[in-house]
Amino acid sequence: MNSFRTFACIAFSLALVSPGAVHASRCPASTGVALQVLGSGGPIADDARASTGYLVWLDGRARLLVDAGGGVFLRFGEAGARFADLDGIALSHLHTDHSAALPALLKSGYFAGRERTLPLVGPAGNGRFPGIGPFVTALLGEDTGAYAYLSGYLGGSSRLPRLDVREVAIDDPSAVVRIDLGNDDRLLLEALPVPHGIVPAVAYRVTLRDYTIVFGADQNGNNPAFVDFAADADVLVMHLPIPDDADPVAKRLHATPRQIGEIAREAGPRRLLLSHFMARSLRSLDAELASIRRAWKGPLELAEDLYCIDLTAR
Repeated sequence: MNSFRTFACIAFSLALVSPGAVHASRCPASTGVALQVLGSGGPIADDARASTGYLVWLDGRARLLVDAGGGVFLRFGEAGARFADLDGIALSHLHTDHSAALPALLKSGYFAGRERTLPLVGPAGNGRFPGIGPFVTALLGEDTGAYAYLSGYLGGSSRLPRLDVREVAIDDPSAVVRIDLGNDDRLLLEALPVPHGIVPAVAYRVTLRDYTIVFGADQNGNNPAFVDFAADADVLVMHLPIPDDADPVAKRLHATPRQIGEIAREAGPRRLLLSHFMARSLRSLDAELASIRRAWKGPLELAEDLYCIDLTAR
């Protein structure tokens, strides 16, 4: 075990772990709602973690994938998830550590026997970064796509289901967008733009039956509308890739531990799950957790790959 993993394990033993949280390849809930972390790391291959990705389970079936960073393709299979079961894929933004595994997952879908349309949600572009629509076209376009042999996803041909690409507008930071995934299990997906430097990014609020999970995504914590968006969630997932004394560039991209604690205190989730770790935050993890704890006194958990929370055990 390298030093960064050692820091993480020591801090994990000190965290308050809520009922229903386990490290397991398959989420435990054969009935009910569960959240599973597929990737708990960032963009650097230095800590034995996959990049960011999460699964929302219902009655033992993976229904929603949020983010698909490098390594998530492998963890998706290890979790026992099935491509055919997904009601949608939602990407928070188009950095590689949140999107690079998407084409690999789509290729695996060729063998899944899926026929129904697959919603794919992501932010609109801003001139410097493409929106989810042009991004998918650049990957899968029939004439010029990097993976043109998967272009059947754009029209629903060649034994591939059609992707229903939904762009979330990012112009109004207070506008909550409701996304209909076309299911009958009370699965509601909502999106809110969040500031991540120059990168268009959105946070997601998932309501499934009587449970709510909020994915804070990569954000610098400066959108005041996010607190209301995250209010009273059963699980609030926040990313911890930087320490409090990070440089100004990093702080334009990510919330500090102090900000995370303050957001959690104001939003009032039933539990706070920290993820998207990097070496620079793991190096001083005890201090970062103490900073969060100055504001947040509730249940606090640290993600690992394949970590699973059974929300029915709340």
